[in-house]
Amino acid sequence: MPRRRIRMTGTPEAPLRAALTALRTELGVPENFPPEVLAEAEQAAAAPLPQVPDVTDIPFFTVDPPTSMDLDQAMHLSRRGTGGYRVRYAIADVAAFVVPGGALDAEAHRRVTTLYFPDEKTPLHPPLLSEGAASLLSDVTRPAVLWTIDLDADGRTVAVDVHRALVRSRAKLDYATVQQRIDAGTAEEPLALLKDIGEARERLEVERGGISLNVPEQEIVERDHTYELAYRAPLPADGWNAQISLLTGMAAADLMLTHGTGVLRTLPAAPDGAVGRLHRTAHALHIDWPHHVSYAQLVRSLDPHLPHHAAFLQECTALLRGAGYTVFRDGNLPPITTHAAVAAPYTHCTAPLRRLVDRYAAEICLSPASPPAWVLAGLDTLPKEMADGSRLAGTIERECVDIVEAALLKDRVGDLFDGYVVDVEERQPTVGKVQLDSPAVVARIEGGATPLPLGERLRVRLTQAEPGTSKVRFAPA
Repeated sequence: MPRRRIRMTGTPEAPLRAALTALRTELGVPENFPPEVLAEAEQAAAAPLPQVPDVTDIPFFTVDPPTSMDLDQAMHLSRRGTGGYRVRYAIADVAAFVVPGGALDAEAHRRVTTLYFPDEKTPLHPPLLSEGAASLLSDVTRPAVLWTIDLDADGRTVAVDVHRALVRSRAKLDYATVQQRIDAGTAEEPLALLKDIGEARERLEVERGGISLNVPEQEIVERDHTYELAYRAPLPADGWNAQISLLTGMAAADLMLTHGTGVLRTLPAAPDGAVGRLHRTAHALHIDWPHHVSYAQLVRSLDPHLPHHAAFLQECTALLRGAGYTVFRDGNLPPITTHAAVAAPYTHCTAPLRRLVDRYAAEICLSPASPPAWVLAGLDTLPKEMADGSRLAGTIERECVDIVEAALLKDRVGDLFDGYVVDVEERQPTVGKVQLDSPAVVARIEGGATPLPLGERLRVRLTQAEPGTSKVRFAPA
């Protein structure tokens, strides 16, 4: 089963657009930024660049979806003369634009995170900053929090430095372009090393028992002047890029723990019962899981292009629920300091344009022995703010999928489709979820007289689909 966020290009049809607008109203999603916030953003964008070290001679590059303009990260990768690698990772310095206690700061605390809809997004900061003055766009000088992380030949961290700097990205790349250049052997060394370092870090992730789930996404694609849903499996380049972010988040967490103050992204280990349920699901989906193979090893062996593997990967996300933010200070470390999926201490610090907590994490890492007073004053309320924001984002993600699926299938009620049963309720085995081969839809199935065959193909009939009114439902044919 794919991830539930839907990507879309182009302008949606009127019924879909109306349903999405109604959803924003129903959930109280912020609309335009207040005048005082925009005025403060304009003033911040026009201010002179901060007096910090200038490293604009380093040819950084960014890797993001093609249409993204809110670019949080830029990187430069190189080999060390003594062996191993050097990762320079520049993160947008949002604190250079946001005055603590000001209108921009207050609005960011109200919004907490950027919210994504298929037709548009509701940004955390005004686009003048998030897609302009603070974004690490190519061929412009920008303030950044610059991480320099030295790795040995196996990809293990041997030294970390972080400070403010002025940087200049030379290229805005997307994942497909990165993958094509690396596969073709035409990538210059700073880009080609993304594969070497990414794969080294992936090997270390396996070694420590970490997990990266390559779950396919649903996306809306335009074909023959109409829209349809399709699946997109992540490219290897997606994973290599994610490893650079994970590396930085782990380095930041170590800094916080060493100095005794910080905010970690934590996740308890999954209970034995949850892992046992996954074993049963693997069996039902005809996935061979020998007892001597660890959970992390199994996940790495799966192919997200295969429907039953994709379904199992989605079931694996159940083990990642329960993640939260844990604050500590004055050397009083919390009982849990690790993130079970990362299998190490970890914090969010690489997406400050889109996530409130990352600005706080960056400031703690820049001054770990004595963080700014505004950071310390706001720490205790951060976990609840982020939890509320994450909950809203999750609701939007689920509701948007339902709306889009219904909009694209509204004229096909009664039609037959080929599907794959990817979930069955334990207490009601005639109710579950079906994943269609085409279009890329995952929806509830109910109404049969016999238990659903988990992991088996099934012919199904669409029984309802009305955007904004009724969710997509299927029944066994």
